[in-house]
Amino acid sequence: MTVINSMPPAFIYILGALILPVVRIRRVQQALALLIPVIAMVSLLQLQPGIYWTGKFLGYDLVFGRVDKLSLLFAYVFVIISFIGMVYAIHIRETGQHVAAYLYVGSTLGVVFAGDLFSLFVFWEIMAASSVFLIWYNKTKTSLDAGFRYAMVHLLGGAILLAGIVMQTATTGSIAFNPFDLHTTAAKFILVGFLINAAVPPLHAWLPDAYPEGTITGSVFMTAFTTKSAVYVLARSFAGTEMLVWLGAIMALYGVFYAVLEKDIRRLLAYHIVSQVGYMVCGVGLGTEMAINGATAHAFCHILYKAVLFMGMGAIIHVTGRRNIFDLKGRNLYRKMPITLILYMVGAFSISAVPLFNGFISKTMVVAAAGYDHRPVIELLLHLASVGTFLSVGLKLPWGAWFGKPTGQEDDIPEAKEPPINMLLAMGIGSFLCILTGIYPKLLYDLLPHPVHFHPYTPSHVVASLQLLILTLAGFWLYLDKLMAGKPAITLDTDWFYRQFGRAVLLFCLYPLNRFRLLIQLAFAEKTKTVCRLSKNPYILLEMIWASLQGKNAVLETLLQRAYNENAYRIPIGIGVCASLIFLFLYALVYMRVAG
Repeated sequence: MTVINSMPPAFIYILGALILPVVRIRRVQQALALLIPVIAMVSLLQLQPGIYWTGKFLGYDLVFGRVDKLSLLFAYVFVIISFIGMVYAIHIRETGQHVAAYLYVGSTLGVVFAGDLFSLFVFWEIMAASSVFLIWYNKTKTSLDAGFRYAMVHLLGGAILLAGIVMQTATTGSIAFNPFDLHTTAAKFILVGFLINAAVPPLHAWLPDAYPEGTITGSVFMTAFTTKSAVYVLARSFAGTEMLVWLGAIMALYGVFYAVLEKDIRRLLAYHIVSQVGYMVCGVGLGTEMAINGATAHAFCHILYKAVLFMGMGAIIHVTGRRNIFDLKGRNLYRKMPITLILYMVGAFSISAVPLFNGFISKTMVVAAAGYDHRPVIELLLHLASVGTFLSVGLKLPWGAWFGKPTGQEDDIPEAKEPPINMLLAMGIGSFLCILTGIYPKLLYDLLPHPVHFHPYTPSHVVASLQLLILTLAGFWLYLDKLMAGKPAITLDTDWFYRQFGRAVLLFCLYPLNRFRLLIQLAFAEKTKTVCRLSKNPYILLEMIWASLQGKNAVLETLLQRAYNENAYRIPIGIGVCASLIFLFLYALVYMRVAG
């Protein structure tokens, strides 16, 4: 090992996050923030498959560096997107946002290279704790509330995961992070912990609730790490689990359905994270080499194009302060933000699996894997989800945000313009990589965990994709008015249940529980007060006992009114002690005289 990779890549980010606040010169701090991912990438490029950075804890083997093609693929794209995300966020003056972002990235790399369950859990929890600050830094009531719900859900997921790890360790005597036997209770708990982070319905509501409420730059980071690290651990430990096939397919459709209904531009994209992660979960469940390749390739591509999409919508919010389609459509933003529109459309074409963009080379691999595995229903569900994706992200969202039919009642947005150059540059880098890997997929395919024998650009794949895209475009044009109709509203999802549960708990605390507290307080208030007064003059208690023994009726309230005079007790005690000393002295004299 060389000096640069003498420590795990996770610690490069964590150490960098700790140093950033100490640097007081802004330019130096910005340079360091951009240098950290570069150092991490150099470290990754020098790593060869194997086991690194091991240690002992309570007699168990800790492994901070299990390096193979699967972990390296995720690590590469995590580091790439951290660099792009930091370019996008480099104008932010709040150092705390950068610190939270790099703790988030570092802990995710810790998860990726963890070879044991203990270090996996520690990094898993740091990941949740650091990411919540990317929501809270938005400093609005909705972001504070959403961040609290996000923290509660991930604390629950962490507790379930920890329970599974404890059971696994108790039954096997090992903390090694390897494929699990789903027939055991421990594996079921661990799987649920992973599924919560993967946002698998009905455990997904934290994602569209929290991601749109994050800071403009923080949400870009959040799109990349939590769900994709969950896909990684699922691929590592539950590949070939039949349940995941159906959960993934349902997930792909579920996210699209809500995205079509949604009018908040970032919440719409958040639902599409649920949908796209569904392809990955489905591929992991299929478990064949081609499906695992498809799932990991789609994770790689999704991280890139989803970041571009979130950066595009973030740019609109940054310059206009608006986030709802109804507040943007008909304002002709395409005239004021043409570069942002072009870069956004690269991400939109990628997620829609348009040929020559990277979503095409990864999504078609998952769908084809379902076909090769003779799963026609799964294949059909994934195709339907793909249609909905193009409809909502490739057509509805850009139409509503940049174009839209004016009704004559729209206000002007004079402040609308292209975002700062660093934001455009970050979107440009992401878009370039989307196109590069789409045109030349070998760059990505060579990194996949298994040999690739899939060719995305066969005539059948290209023609089938183009047919779906053209039919979707035609349908959008026919039903344009209905798709863009409606009014700003909140779409109810499964978060309704825990929001209602939270309100019920709050009402229970405010009324029945608080009333019970008051009753207890009233019942013991006088007694507590009497004890306090007794404690100020404890001799009263002795006087009461003495009076009782003498048959006198001592009135407590009268005694309590008497002020405590310490000299009244010190003098008799002092006289007693003095008399005892004199007696002992005289006794000693007599004794010495008698003893001779």
